[in-house]
Amino acid sequence: MSDKALTGLKVVELAEFIAGPYCGKLLADFGAEVTKIEKPTVGDEARQRGPFPDRLPDPEKSGLFLYLNTNKLSITLNVETATGRNILKEILKTADVLIEDRPPAQMEALGLNYESLHKVNPALIVVSITAFGQSGPYRDYKGYAINASALGGQTACAGEMGREPLTPPLCLGHYQSGVAGATAAMGAIFAREASGKGQHVDISEAQVWATLHTGNQESSFIMHGMKRMRWGHRTPGVYPYTILPCKDGFMSMIAIQGYQWKRFLEMIGDGQVPEWYSSDPRFGDRREISLKYADEMDGRLAPWLTAHTKAEIYRLCLEKRVPFAPVRNMAEVVNDAHLKAREYFVEVSHPVAGTFKYPGAPGRLSETPWAVDSPAPLLGQHNEEIYCKRLGYSKEKLEALRTGGVI
Repeated sequence: MSDKALTGLKVVELAEFIAGPYCGKLLADFGAEVTKIEKPTVGDEARQRGPFPDRLPDPEKSGLFLYLNTNKLSITLNVETATGRNILKEILKTADVLIEDRPPAQMEALGLNYESLHKVNPALIVVSITAFGQSGPYRDYKGYAINASALGGQTACAGEMGREPLTPPLCLGHYQSGVAGATAAMGAIFAREASGKGQHVDISEAQVWATLHTGNQESSFIMHGMKRMRWGHRTPGVYPYTILPCKDGFMSMIAIQGYQWKRFLEMIGDGQVPEWYSSDPRFGDRREISLKYADEMDGRLAPWLTAHTKAEIYRLCLEKRVPFAPVRNMAEVVNDAHLKAREYFVEVSHPVAGTFKYPGAPGRLSETPWAVDSPAPLLGQHNEEIYCKRLGYSKEKLEALRTGGVI
């Protein structure tokens, strides 16, 4: 098998839960050697989060942890101790990248901020992923996903008109910040090829959210003073750009081109555009429908939609080349024929948790493929390999560090 794209890159991960570990996972699954540093005894916070097989909590069986930490090594190290910090700096002397997610003031107090680590290894790239970043008036505030999405402007755009705004689901900000961290790290690695110097990559989750919708929402405000409204299951513009219920679920419906919309109307009208549509002048402009008559149009379409299943509607739309799609639930996603044909999901066997399906590669490289070569590590699984075989510690010293609460 060919080497992976990032074979030879050495990464140290001093991060937990989602954002930092997802950044590390992206690098690890593409071939980087990622050494994950976990707290002694308790490990990464994600080990305490579910789901768990049989709903029985076990730090070695967390579905979240198992997914986020494939292909990594795990060592335990207490960086709150002076000895632990010295050991970390020793490890970082030969590392290419450090991923960390601690508050800036905490890293400064520990002597592990970028300026201090740059002296240890001038070529080191430090990727810091925090809620609000390394500078600015909010840098020392505690922040969670709900805060970052609110400050970044995304929360204000989610939800139904006239109702309270909603927080984006599924920890999306954490995952997007992990992607941003991995992408910026690769940029810093390329820059180092020319300069020989490392640099500090500063990722603010709130800033990531603000960046994601710059194309229309922020530009509309900057250019025209327009504030984005909440539209719920619709997106304003040309009708339909919406999600509506059908017999056994929901359909995502978009028809930007006029001929697409006409084909759908003919579909529900048995080959002809329904008379109720063609004879009503209000429906001549689909932008007007979107702004003024969307509720009425939803109601007109409801009898046909609710008489047909997702599969039936999707089949008809594929035949007529109308770009509607069923809204999949997780059972349908995992068993989707297209994803199966692309061999997207992979099975990974873990010595404690067992064998489960995992989401696969976010992107495919034809010559240096992505792969899960090893499951998420057990807590401290690689202590002896890193401390004894690489750093040259004796087993006696290793035991002394363990009893002293350092590892």
